[in-house]
Amino acid sequence: MKIVPASDSSMLVEFGDRIDPEIQDHVLGLFHALRALDDPRIRNLHPGYVSLLVDFDPLALSPQDVLALIESLRSNRGPAAGNGSAIVAIPVCYDVEFGPDLADVSAYTGLSAEEVIRLHSSATYRVCFLGFTGGFAYLGGMPKVLHTPRLATPRRAVAAGSVGIAGGQTGIYPTDTPGGWRVIGRTPVQMFNPLAQPPTRVQSGDIVRFDPINRVEFEQLCREGA
Repeated sequence: MKIVPASDSSMLVEFGDRIDPEIQDHVLGLFHALRALDDPRIRNLHPGYVSLLVDFDPLALSPQDVLALIESLRSNRGPAAGNGSAIVAIPVCYDVEFGPDLADVSAYTGLSAEEVIRLHSSATYRVCFLGFTGGFAYLGGMPKVLHTPRLATPRRAVAAGSVGIAGGQTGIYPTDTPGGWRVIGRTPVQMFNPLAQPPTRVQSGDIVRFDPINRVEFEQLCREGA
């Protein structure tokens, strides 16, 4: 573990230099341990694939205080990545209208579209962190055989709820936004609601699984306001 000042009010805790489940355990373990303190002097926590940015109140805590706090949590609790995590089931319709890049993923991987869907929906994913835009969850744990490069030219508009693949990552677009991930399906679930508490459907460290649904079920869930 390496701790370096990022600004006069933040410290960056680095656990490695590669995307790795074991490194994620340490990142999320410290994230949950700090969050569990519910300390108002810690203003925000920003986990990433290999690091955690700790934003603190410099009028209430010195960098040395933060360093000592992080070191104590690290030594006392270890990589308890599961603390505070939830298991979230997300329904996804892999209909061709919602998955314009499903055929491309099939061609790139050499798998049938049905096999792509089966593998994608049978995996268990971890929310590594939220970023890019409000509520966008970067999900780790996608089968290697599905790894597919992102689009050469991003789309100007991707519909909210679109489920995409980029390299070894998969994720869900929470709002209508430009994007370059290969879209293979869509969920009727609202992933981001600024008026809700919390505003995001999933949190860093949560476990996600995708449940395939058909078009009729998709429309029904939309009417019910999923």
